[in-house]
Amino acid sequence: MNMPSDVNASPAEAARRVVDANTYMTLATADASGNPWATPVWFAEHELREFVWVSRFATRHSQNIAARPEVALAIFDSTVAVGSAIAVYAEGVAGELPDDELDAALAVFDTRSVAQGLRSWTRDDVTGTAPFRLYRATATQVYVLDELERRVPLL
Repeated sequence: MNMPSDVNASPAEAARRVVDANTYMTLATADASGNPWATPVWFAEHELREFVWVSRFATRHSQNIAARPEVALAIFDSTVAVGSAIAVYAEGVAGELPDDELDAALAVFDTRSVAQGLRSWTRDDVTGTAPFRLYRATATQVYVLDELERRVPLL
């Protein structure tokens, strides 16, 4: 999944390519005591601001989010040569989606799932007695790094 090299791409265009080319993001959480945890999650996104995924509510990262909603995430292609990777970084607040916000986020998640040849997701898959829940991280900061490893904000 190497990204095409384009020196004329804007930071936002480069970020869009990274997000579109990857199916997993690294989600960083911490528990109530501040003990960190990072995990890959399959994701979908909306406008480089909202990142949604499905997880079991009993997983460590889901429990961490319930206790401490502040998260960070990174999306990158680990197959490119050292020194040529571009990554998208975000910081924000995450949580299980409340019922009144579920449909819009589920549509984003389901669209990407189906587009990648995976199954369709419905409310029944993420509510009631289902073991999964739909989560969303709403970014307060999204950035890439420049050639000197300085943050280039996208929001």
